[in-house]
Amino acid sequence: MSDSSRDTAQGAGWGSAEPGAYKQLMPDHVEKLSWLNPRTLWAARNGVLASWFGDPTGRTRSRWVARREAAGASADKVIRRDVPDRFSFMVVGDTGEGDDAQYAVVPGFLKVGRDTEFAVIASDVIYPVGSIDDYGEKFFRPYRDYPAPIYAVPGNHDWYEDLGAFMRVFCADTPPPAPEPRPRPLTRAWWRALLWHRPRPADEQRFAAAWRLRAAPGQRAEQPGPYWAIDAGPVRIVGIDTGLLGTIDAEQGAWLREVSRGPRPKILITGSPLYVDGEHHPCPIEGGGTVDDIVRDPEHHYVAAIGGDIHNYQRYPVNVDGRTIQYVVSGGGGAFMHATHTIPRVSVGGVTEREFRCYPLRGDSLAFYSHLYGRRLRLRRFFTLSEAEASAVVADYLGIEPGRAPGPDGRVTRRTRLVAALLGAGGRPDRTSRVRLPVRKMYTQLFSPSSATYSPPFFKSFLRLDVSAEEVRLRCFAATGNRAQEIDPPVEDEVTIPLT
Repeated sequence: MSDSSRDTAQGAGWGSAEPGAYKQLMPDHVEKLSWLNPRTLWAARNGVLASWFGDPTGRTRSRWVARREAAGASADKVIRRDVPDRFSFMVVGDTGEGDDAQYAVVPGFLKVGRDTEFAVIASDVIYPVGSIDDYGEKFFRPYRDYPAPIYAVPGNHDWYEDLGAFMRVFCADTPPPAPEPRPRPLTRAWWRALLWHRPRPADEQRFAAAWRLRAAPGQRAEQPGPYWAIDAGPVRIVGIDTGLLGTIDAEQGAWLREVSRGPRPKILITGSPLYVDGEHHPCPIEGGGTVDDIVRDPEHHYVAAIGGDIHNYQRYPVNVDGRTIQYVVSGGGGAFMHATHTIPRVSVGGVTEREFRCYPLRGDSLAFYSHLYGRRLRLRRFFTLSEAEASAVVADYLGIEPGRAPGPDGRVTRRTRLVAALLGAGGRPDRTSRVRLPVRKMYTQLFSPSSATYSPPFFKSFLRLDVSAEEVRLRCFAATGNRAQEIDPPVEDEVTIPLT
């Protein structure tokens, strides 16, 4: 087994290394996606409009679900798969930017997943707005050689064009529901409708050609809707759709309560993680209650909750009344890397730094961003930190042991402290001032989305879950974009979850 980032800097992808072969999978021309481009931001405006003028996704979702049921989809929305007693499946989140970072994940994903029964994409299949014309190069092409079905739960970006493309691809080419009645002038709904981004007509020839890339009978997956459950072996995998704003409507909430009943062990897949960045986000349900209330209910037998949306890997083993639920963030499937060095020292839900895991390691995250902004600001001599310097200063900030043994130049200096502060490094709760909290939040929200990069290491990741009657083995594998990690993808984290 190859070294991971916890073993050596080379295992993390640093140093001179042979580039991976992933570029051979890519199209000749790739349009680079920038989240600082005003056109991109304007196209992705629906989330902001929903927060200002009211979120319409609950009503839209109900109309989509009604169309699927009218076409013959099962009312309980349960997919029943005939699998061996021991089987495996893949989870990958936030995949679809269509650039180097997404394609760098593919060789390792195919190697690790070659004998798995199916895969699940957890959030944001297509960036920036879930357009049907982007599915060819951001979904069908990269995963054309994965031999099994791929299911998905939508993320907020898939909702930016009212989920139409997602429903075509994953839900049996469902035709769109009839438009809602026109709202009264000058109401909040009227302003929302006036400004709302709407999809362009699809290039049908382009879509048909893309569809043929994953047209083998064994690759076909047909979902009963944007939320669903899969019964496979001893477990039930429950996928929920958290829409534009990270919530679920009352109708979906009632379904979730119903499908969660019974003694079968369950794994939640959600577009919005319940524990992330050292915080608890229980996900409200319209009409009362939260998704996490359902997950924590001992009568429902959830053993894990896996969410996308945040583009890295995190794991929080939370003790709930004497049993452990693994709360996992798995959004490292291709989109730009969200920083982990901005995560403060963890103390949430009874989980401390001793139990918390993340990838990339915080030191590697800080080194990555220091290189990135050193280049962009043309201040390389000042900004750029070696991986050893970054690891040392993050450990000092948090008061923890470094993620791996520091190198010889791992000294904490005035410069490394200043760079870490400018790049939003997290800190200890007892040392974090009221001023630094909003500064770090501003950094995370404003600067991180512009952080696309086109050369390794990318610090991408995906999951493999091996299921038996007794346990689920969850492993997080890394994808750096280097050849060594393509040939033998390193395991960055592993946990065994008992089912009995």
